[in-house]
Amino acid sequence: MLIHPWDAPRDDAEWQQWLGTHDFGQLAVNGLPGEPPCVQPLHFAYDAGRAEAVTHLARPNPLWPALEADPDVLLSVVDDYVYVPGPWQAPPGAPPEHGTPTSFYAAVQLRCTAHVVDDPAEKAELLNRQVGHFQPEGGSAPAAEDEAPFGRLLAGIRGLRLEVVGVRAKFKYAGHKPREVQDHVVAGLAARGGARDAAAREHQTRRRGMWPPGR
Repeated sequence: MLIHPWDAPRDDAEWQQWLGTHDFGQLAVNGLPGEPPCVQPLHFAYDAGRAEAVTHLARPNPLWPALEADPDVLLSVVDDYVYVPGPWQAPPGAPPEHGTPTSFYAAVQLRCTAHVVDDPAEKAELLNRQVGHFQPEGGSAPAAEDEAPFGRLLAGIRGLRLEVVGVRAKFKYAGHKPREVQDHVVAGLAARGGARDAAAREHQTRRRGMWPPGR
């Protein structure tokens, strides 16, 4: 992933805060020799303090042989993406049709060492961490080995602890464009009101001033 200086996060807190509310991504695993990569969509719970993400998958999932052969994996999360029409980005004084269309998006890629969790008690603890993340209000019985209602289901899954060894984060929101262009884009997003336009507009306004416009 190409990351220009004006698209880079200002600090670790920026991408960690964003990732804390974006907990669905794709796990990419190197394929076995002669096979393409395995890509698995999944929910996960990221823990910045432990520098790890935890998740689980069904035992019959076909990616396990590839993951066990090479535990060097990538967890990719992309959201807050929008299409920006060309006229919105026309340089000051230029005809609208000379503006360049583009995409805005936020992305975090976690390079991880995957650790498979098969011990029933450890799987239960991992599942309870995930449920605690997604259901902080409670409402579900805890998972516990040999205890109803979920103990008997533990054999059907395998846990994954993804130890983060590298991070690449990007917030592509025209931070290097002249202020006039940024104002035009913000106005366009507000007027269009699409599904992710409000989130993209918030990113763009929040990140203003991080990079001198026009550089």
